[in-house]
Amino acid sequence: MHTRRTFLTALAGTAALAGAAALRPAPAPAASGVDANSVAALNAGRAPTQWGMALPGIATRFAPAGRQLALTFDACDHASDERLLDTLQQYDVPAVLFVCSKWIDANPGRIEQLVANPLFDIGNHGTRHVPLSVTGRSAYGIAGTKSADEAVAEVWTNQNRIAALTGRTPSWFRTGTAHYDDVAVQIVHELGLTPVGFSVNADNGATAPAGKVGAAITAASPGSIVLAHMNHPRSGTAAGVAAAIPAMLGAGWEFVRLASQSVQ
Repeated sequence: MHTRRTFLTALAGTAALAGAAALRPAPAPAASGVDANSVAALNAGRAPTQWGMALPGIATRFAPAGRQLALTFDACDHASDERLLDTLQQYDVPAVLFVCSKWIDANPGRIEQLVANPLFDIGNHGTRHVPLSVTGRSAYGIAGTKSADEAVAEVWTNQNRIAALTGRTPSWFRTGTAHYDDVAVQIVHELGLTPVGFSVNADNGATAPAGKVGAAITAASPGSIVLAHMNHPRSGTAAGVAAAIPAMLGAGWEFVRLASQSVQ
């Protein structure tokens, strides 16, 4: 019988992964050392007590050394905002790009190009882009995963896909809609990833006009993790980011890699 103690002990060694059934996670890359099926089994039947976007265990800020921000962009589905990506490269600004499996489908070959750029870290944005829950709880009318099995599969299927396409295993995860219950947060940690939220929502799901996007970023406090989107090229996001970045650099701000920071 699995217990949480034996599972955590097993994480220190090498785990052999079983094959995947429907709604069960596919086998992980051998180097991960994580038995995803055991994570699902250990959390089966646990009842969540919290729900939201800033629960304990979700990184929403980092400890800054001066006037520093970290930019993150979600690629949920649809297109790739090349103007936005060009701006980041023009100003040598790093970012975490949270990529969903639906976006990979819509943009074949693009993730392989992005991972080759040293400015960009690829994060896991889930397989179906749904809230991460063990009870099917919804956010913005989108039904979440309904069990520990489904929550693990939402994370792990895309994790394996990104690793297979890029040769790199993401260390960051942000679920679709950014909503979790507390059991789901624990599941993400047990799978070896850090759930990343945000302290600044810069574009409100790619619906904000450019002026508001730029204003949200320039008003951010040091240590903020900024969320915006890179999958709506007709939105105001690219123009807002293009206005904010040179203004902030000129005022002495630094855009930093999240991977080099102590997240909180």
